[in-house]
Amino acid sequence: METIDKSLLDKVSAEAKANTRLRMNYNFHESLDSPAQRLLNALEPGTVVPVHRHRHTSETYVLLRGRMNVSFYDEHKREIERRELDPQKGVYGINIPRGQWHTIEVLCSDTVIFEVKDGPYSPLVPDDILE
Repeated sequence: METIDKSLLDKVSAEAKANTRLRMNYNFHESLDSPAQRLLNALEPGTVVPVHRHRHTSETYVLLRGRMNVSFYDEHKREIERRELDPQKGVYGINIPRGQWHTIEVLCSDTVIFEVKDGPYSPLVPDDILE
């Protein structure tokens, strides 16, 4: 059993701050082949997440602490919507439909989301990144 508590969030956030990518995952799934990918994703301002899509799965974020924007795009690279996740404003998470182009912008330090998507893990390929 693992408890998702302040201590764990602090540990993963410290690892994100030390990482050149300014983010760090903490996986709860047993392997990259697991049918459900469940993880904490600690994110720091300045982390770069390309506009991308997941063709085989929807993706759900539940914000445990911090603030972030989730932006959605059309196939012409135009932003079509932006949602701010902020527990202080009563907005705790979002479900991103399969195939939807999206990215994030982290608005404050120590931001951590609980992320869920269908497995197995599938790395992004060039066709799934809007350049």
